[in-house]
Amino acid sequence: MQAVLQFPEISSEVFSIPLFGMEFALRWYALAYIVGLVLGWRLVVRLVRTERLWPGGKPPMTAEQVEELLTWVILGVIFGGRLGFVLFYKPAYYLANPIEIPMVWQGGMAFHGGLIGVMVALFLFCRKHQIALLSASDALAMATPPGLLFGRIANFVNEELWGRPSDLPWAVVFPSDLAQHCPGWDQVPCARHPSQLYEAGLEGLLLGIVLLFLIYRRGWLKTPGMVAGAFFIGYGMARFFVEYFRQADFHFITPENPMGFVIQFGGVGVTMGQLLSLPMIAIGITFVLIARRKAQAE
Repeated sequence: MQAVLQFPEISSEVFSIPLFGMEFALRWYALAYIVGLVLGWRLVVRLVRTERLWPGGKPPMTAEQVEELLTWVILGVIFGGRLGFVLFYKPAYYLANPIEIPMVWQGGMAFHGGLIGVMVALFLFCRKHQIALLSASDALAMATPPGLLFGRIANFVNEELWGRPSDLPWAVVFPSDLAQHCPGWDQVPCARHPSQLYEAGLEGLLLGIVLLFLIYRRGWLKTPGMVAGAFFIGYGMARFFVEYFRQADFHFITPENPMGFVIQFGGVGVTMGQLLSLPMIAIGITFVLIARRKAQAE
């Protein structure tokens, strides 16, 4: 048998306690959301308190407004993430079972949908408080990578969003995997790319470091829209790349389409994750062009 890594024995629950006759459990995925949101909030608070980073030394909002924005962001993540999963990945199923749409505890959240939800929440918040939208977008862009980092690690712990079959020495055998999930693969159980960790490293750690460098070393916050543009482009490119190693959602896989492509041109295909990443790259380029045009006009 090939030399691969066995999935470490990690429970999906951090701890569980009996409460009012029921078992209350804190799961790693919920903890990842909490830690990501809190770290993002504290990062934005630090940014708005560092006046020298902003155009004219004037941050777009106060620390108190950042706290209020956190509530709007949480709602955007939950509603957008759930609706994105319903519409982008399993519309037919939820059309037939609409009562299950609000059942977020059963799983099923889409990052692209959550991002749209956050963008809508940010737009409404900035409109209500007369806050510069581009600068606020820059701040929120810097707050996002920590959530991506911990969220993808939680995906790994939960044994979800596996990678494609692989014979690389760092490929992982997931205990909950089944042989039929690896059509044409002669290794049972098959080993897979730990694509969750690839995403954690690229979308979370690396992208976060790059944005910090652009903010503190290159002064990009002084040109509103540049940091947000860099985030959209960086995330879109990272996600598009990792999709080559990530197993497509099984409801897209058929005997005629074992790779789970949603669009195919001859022998080349595009997954749903890649398809949704292309508009993000386009949005990022648009942010950068708008930011540069405004800077030149001034």
